[in-house]
Amino acid sequence: MVNRAERGPGRPREERVTGAVLSAVLDLVTEQGIGAVTMDAVATRAGVSKPAIYRRWPGKHELFIAAAETRIGMLSVPDLGDFRAELRAVLDARLEVYRMPGTARLLAGLVIAAEEGGEVRDAYQVYATRIMTETRNILERGIARGDVRADVDVRAATTLVASPLLFRLVIEQQLPDERFAADLADMIARAVGSAA
Repeated sequence: MVNRAERGPGRPREERVTGAVLSAVLDLVTEQGIGAVTMDAVATRAGVSKPAIYRRWPGKHELFIAAAETRIGMLSVPDLGDFRAELRAVLDARLEVYRMPGTARLLAGLVIAAEEGGEVRDAYQVYATRIMTETRNILERGIARGDVRADVDVRAATTLVASPLLFRLVIEQQLPDERFAADLADMIARAVGSAA
């Protein structure tokens, strides 16, 4: 007998629709910026109905965050036994994504959208916390191993890791490269590393 997962009433959601919608958001941002992302524009670009979008995402901000997460999502770095090596793995993974066309506009759009108040701001903060989870993990692992100082403010250090790439790409309008990531890893490792 085959076990089948129970599903709710109604038609199953088509993965094709989800993929087409999220791709449409990223394409619109890449070509025109966040201002181009409207439900009408996304529906037209994706070739789907607006109700199909609203069934998945209740509003524009939830849709934008979901699309952003397909480009800039969570990472998983194995325990390499060395904080600097793990930090470099995080930076290299982000570097690869940040160098993709449209990522600068996507990040700029996230910063702008996060400035809205209330639940919208909360949603973007939850997203930011989620995508920085692995940086926190490697810092905490480093503290447990002893190659990161026990008194390091993990939240501040996590921000220190994320900010330079974002600033280089969005504010300075330069693509960060491997040298930048290597130098950044060295500087941060020296700043938070234990004396041992």
